[in-house]
Amino acid sequence: MIRVGMSTSCVYPLATEHTFRLARLAGYDGVEIMVSNDEGTQDADALLALSAKYEMPIMSIHAPVLLLTHFVWGRDPQVKLEKSAELARAVGATAVVVHPPFRWQATYAQDFLRMVRQTAGVYGVEVAVENMFPWKVRGKSLKAYSPGYDPTLMDCDSMTLDFSHASLAGRDSLELALAMGTRLRHVHLCDGSGSQDEGQIFDEHLLPGYGREPVAEVLEYLAAQNWTGQVVAEVNTRKARTEQERLNMLRETLDFAKAKLGAESTVHRGRGSTAGYPGLLRRAGRRAITALRPNDR
Repeated sequence: MIRVGMSTSCVYPLATEHTFRLARLAGYDGVEIMVSNDEGTQDADALLALSAKYEMPIMSIHAPVLLLTHFVWGRDPQVKLEKSAELARAVGATAVVVHPPFRWQATYAQDFLRMVRQTAGVYGVEVAVENMFPWKVRGKSLKAYSPGYDPTLMDCDSMTLDFSHASLAGRDSLELALAMGTRLRHVHLCDGSGSQDEGQIFDEHLLPGYGREPVAEVLEYLAAQNWTGQVVAEVNTRKARTEQERLNMLRETLDFAKAKLGAESTVHRGRGSTAGYPGLLRRAGRRAITALRPNDR
């Protein structure tokens, strides 16, 4: 059974302890710590104490790569990445999630892939580069990330698939998962309702099944592959008016994941085989071909 964790971002802006408590109440297998300005996300001893208190293992660490965390652990991106990996090793997490560099981080962008591979080797953790999305300003595309927002075009060993980011980029998540292949090691479970080209502005992180991405198909596909990576819920619950509403959203997300990952299948053909999912692959292929066709209208 593939483990399903819950990110601290699911309960933002609540304090870190709420993540462990609600993850325990909802029935998750562990948590992902998104390092933020909250010092509780940066302290290995404090995190281990919470992990022990709520019997919730820490599965992964999300490096402080958001604009809001620009000054966390200084301004040197390599230091941030190394400290994230050091924290992961200290708390027993096996993966670190990192975004591609921003375009204006020229030096970091130039050495990014080397730093990622080196950090993974030194600290003994997977450093999984996450798919992002293009930015648009007044209707014009802006190259916000360098070497780009699509890790499948990069020479990296491990990748994170985020459904909401794929949606905003106008990318089919199943096609993206297939393109990542064996380098897909981490999944951020969520959903999205549309792309920037369709007028969508925000990175939604909807509950799975509430958007248009083939979330169920991707999870079923991974289960059929005897995949050994991690799935971590990264859904937006800020509209919840009560704790019970938030807890219900988190439980619904977990139930969705368990249903799609845990269903027994008679079509397994061994590790790495796609023989049991011809329908999924045909649909992914048709979507990819359609996306490549010129618009004749």
